[in-house]
Amino acid sequence: MGLLWTIIIGFIIGLIAKLIYPGKQQLGLVVTTLLGIGGSLLAGYVGQAFGWYHAGEKAGLIASIVFACIILFLYGKIKNKQI
Repeated sequence: MGLLWTIIIGFIIGLIAKLIYPGKQQLGLVVTTLLGIGGSLLAGYVGQAFGWYHAGEKAGLIASIVFACIILFLYGKIKNKQI
């Protein structure tokens, strides 16, 4: 059941990040979900490294969306080969 919730929440975070990030992104359903999951994982790791979260706590929704937007920015740069 935990995996299903991870996918659902990841999809919601990915959708919000796509709505917030300027421009049009041509991402499918799976990539949008992976974007949200990646943002959540990155928010959890960075939060633990800086002491914002402890092991076992869930990363905040806002931090997950912010990191998903950062991943979306990097994805766009790599896709357009501007890095």
